[in-house]
Amino acid sequence: MPFQKNNKLGAKKIIKEELDQLPICFKGRAGQREKLKTVPDWQERLREYVDELIRDVDNQ
Repeated sequence: MPFQKNNKLGAKKIIKEELDQLPICFKGRAGQREKLKTVPDWQERLREYVDELIRDVDNQ
């Protein structure tokens, strides 16, 4: 059965800002991927850190 449009039980956005369609990808060190997934709210925290890195470069 297809999912009905305007279903109130569907997934809801919990982020404040729109996300880019293309992901940011990089290769981490061995073991980082598994450890990162154990950090609560790691994706949003990483997005905030990337914004901070960009601000630091802009201020130089």
